[in-house]
Amino acid sequence: MNTSSARPSASVAATRTLAVGCLLGLIGLGLAWELWLAPLRPGGSWLALKVLPLVVPLAGLLKWRLYTYRWLSLMIWLYFTEGVVRAWSDTLPLSRALAGIEIALCLLLFVACAWHVRLRLRAGRQMRAADPSTS
Repeated sequence: MNTSSARPSASVAATRTLAVGCLLGLIGLGLAWELWLAPLRPGGSWLALKVLPLVVPLAGLLKWRLYTYRWLSLMIWLYFTEGVVRAWSDTLPLSRALAGIEIALCLLLFVACAWHVRLRLRAGRQMRAADPSTS
């Protein structure tokens, strides 16, 4: 992590890997869905630009920024909502299946971010308890 020389625990690294993987999966899914697999208009649509806000937190996740994990866990509910709406309302079976994948990726990303924050905060409390000179 960027503020100390201590290596992150395996569980913290695993939640980071899961979060980054889910985020990259959502970006890839959004692009493929709107450009090739089941676009709203033949030949692709401008709705593919919906993945641009997902690119912003990628750098923060890769740099271990705790704040990024926190706000991403809130922002991801917008994409979850889109997945639920499209799973319910789209007429193409492929589009409904892609919406289901989007829902699953959003839920996994939320769990990964929430668990990552929890583990990091717990590790910080343990470090402060072990070193009374920092209080």
